[in-house]
Amino acid sequence: MLTIVKHPLIETKLSILRDEETKTKEFRESLDEIASLMCFEVFKDLKTYESDQKFKTPTGVELNRIKLENKIVLAPILRAGIGMVDGIKKMLPTARIGHIGLYRDEKTLKPHEYYFKLPVVNNPLVLVVDPMLATGGSALAAIDAIRKRGYNNIRLMCLVGTPEGVKTIEDKYPDLPIYLAALDERLNENGYIIPGLGDAGDRIFGTK
Repeated sequence: MLTIVKHPLIETKLSILRDEETKTKEFRESLDEIASLMCFEVFKDLKTYESDQKFKTPTGVELNRIKLENKIVLAPILRAGIGMVDGIKKMLPTARIGHIGLYRDEKTLKPHEYYFKLPVVNNPLVLVVDPMLATGGSALAAIDAIRKRGYNNIRLMCLVGTPEGVKTIEDKYPDLPIYLAALDERLNENGYIIPGLGDAGDRIFGTK
């Protein structure tokens, strides 16, 4: 269920994100643009229907408004996931937005939930959003938390990931769609993705 979203515009913008000299403003803008571009692949199989809402074209033809069958719920993992939300909202301005807060125990390295809030809607499709899929621990914890609340239609969208991170998700949820802009080589001894792009949260928010 892994999809690598390949596109020349994504590849050029991803090279900007990987550059250690890229400043916060340009990093945010490029991340925003990639998130928008990835939406075309992530949501390409969504079903639509003709609603009862009618409108007229400039030539006077009356048509029914086309709408999505699913209500889209964005679930960014705090804090770096927030950096991808605006780009997705540009494509899906009606999407609802929740938040999932996780922290990592310094001794066990296990993620723990400290905040969870998702909108309650009919026929939801939840998109978990986080720029990095490293070990996969945080993404897996987020998916577990979402399923525990009764949401079953879930997808994961990350910027870059590793084979280890993908395997972590696939081992437990083999049917869950995963979308990446790039599958990188590996994790280093400090848990950073190689080649990666550093700490996405720090680069998005300018905290380092």
